[in-house]
Formats: sequence, structure tokens, C-alpha cells
Amino acid sequence: MKEQLGVLLVNLGTPDAPTTAAVRRYLRQFLSDRRVVDVNRLLWWPLLHGIILPLRSPKSAHAYREVWTERGSPLMSHSLDSLEALRARFAGESLRIALAMRYGNPSIAAGLHELRGCTRILVLPLFPQYSDATNGSVHAEAARVALSRRDAPALCLLPPFPDDAGYIQALAARVKETEHGRRIDHRFVSFHGIPKRYADLGDPYPTHCRLTAEALARTCGWKDDEWSLCFQSRFGREPWLQPYADEHVPGLAKRYPHALVLTPGFVADCLETIEEIGIRLVEDFRAAGGEALHVVPCLNAHPTWIDALEGIIRRSCEADLT
Repeated sequence: MKEQLGVLLVNLGTPDAPTTAAVRRYLRQFLSDRRVVDVNRLLWWPLLHGIILPLRSPKSAHAYREVWTERGSPLMSHSLDSLEALRARFAGESLRIALAMRYGNPSIAAGLHELRGCTRILVLPLFPQYSDATNGSVHAEAARVALSRRDAPALCLLPPFPDDAGYIQALAARVKETEHGRRIDHRFVSFHGIPKRYADLGDPYPTHCRLTAEALARTCGWKDDEWSLCFQSRFGREPWLQPYADEHVPGLAKRYPHALVLTPGFVADCLETIEEIGIRLVEDFRAAGGEALHVVPCLNAHPTWIDALEGIIRRSCEADLT
């Protein structure tokens, strides 16, 4: 009897609603993960519960309200669109696909429960560049949940794909669509940052970010002085990966008044791409003397991205599909 295969797509997560209470629940789970914040718990818990959550939750809830849609969270709606597009690609084959979030809902436990009956499950974190704070956390949680079950499935934890040809082609397609008919003096390739200390301890994330950026530059034919790498979304006082996007991009506004910014580390538009980049960074760029900062949409459910995801999945289990 042929085994039933499953694929669990995992993104970071989103609050259930753009309210202070929902955002606080989400942030509490996210910032309690030791792979995200590895500070001593005796120091971190009072800071988290006494200062960070009370102060940050209302501010973040306000930001989420700015990007919330009739379908809810942008990250969730785009993720569900990608899920349905992938299911259509594998219709009639011995493969089931589910969606989960590392934080919030649907949880990894719920995603694995949806795939009950699958004897082997491919866990695909939707983070192209590996970091212990993202991919590593997904792998650890998926293994923990699976091993807590009496009918534990065999898990195959899929690797990152920073320079996967299909992924790079999908990014290039998005860039081409955004650049069409526009003057572009420079491209800013922005990734979510991590504390520099994590990289110094061996996290391969900055290497993977550069792999992606350089592969995209080759594919698009950019010269070395036509693009630059930066990192966004830093938090706290310790140094993070640099240059910081909120300083680097406005700092070059007068030199490159017509620019483009893309966020290859995010496969679905979310708070960090729509509000932080699409609203705040664009405003800062203009205030610093720039004329126009064009924001490249994330991959979302773009057909070339679904092509790439289908390719990653098929290469991982080609011998088992009928």
C-alpha cells in the first residue's frame, strides 16, 4: 500500500485580530521563544511582561489596523491563497497539503493534526534564508509536536532555499513588473534583521541573505553599484545586522531619488512589508529628499512563486508521487 504523503507549509504567524489583546497574546508567544530571544529568563520575563508587552501591544495593534483587510491579516490571506493554488497543482495525486503558523493560529499542532493519516510529512518553513530563530524554531516545534503523538509521523524537515532557481526567478518577475516603465536609480534589497551576536555564534542567516541578493542581481543584470543590501525590523538595544534599512535607505535618498525596495525574505506581504516598508520607510525616504521609493510586492500567490514551491515539493518527494 502506497504511503500517504503530507506537506506542512509554515509561516511565522499573525494575531487573530488587530486588537491590543490579540496582539499581546501573539507577541507573548513569539517573544517567549528562546530561539527568538535567548536572554536569561530571570532578566527577560520581568522586562517582557512588565514593559515590552504593555507598551508594544497597543502600538503594534494600531499598526496592524492600518494593514488589516476585509479578509483579515494580509499574511494569512496571502498564505491561504498560496495553499489553495498549491492544492490545485497536486489535485489527484497522493499528497495532502496544510498550512500552519509558528506563532498564533493555525498552530503547528493544528496543521499536523489536519494531516493525520499521512505516514510521512514534509515540513516546509516559508523562510528562504535559514535562521535558528525562524527555520530552527519551526523544526524544533514540529518535532516536539510529532513526538508527543502515539501515531508520530515520519517528518522530513526541508532545508532553506536562498538561491533556488525557481525562487529567484519568482523574485525577478516581481521586480520586473514593478520596474516596468519607471526610472530606477538604485535597488534596496531588505531582509529582516537578527542580532549580530546570533550571526557571530554561527547562524548562517546573513550568508544566505547575501546568496539570495547576489543571485537576484545576476538574474536581473544589476551592476554592483545599482543595488545594496540592508536589514530592517531591529528590536532592542544590542547591535543587529547592518546596514539598518531605516538609516541606509533615507541616507541615499538624494543620491538615488528614484529607487526601488524589495523584501525577499518575506514570501507574503505582512506588517513588516506593508506598514514598516510601504508606509514608514517610503515617508522617510521622501522626507530625506527622495522623489519616489517603489515597493516590490512580496511573492504572495504569484504564479511564478507557486511554480517554485511546486518544484521544491516535487523534488523532495518525486519518487513517491503518482
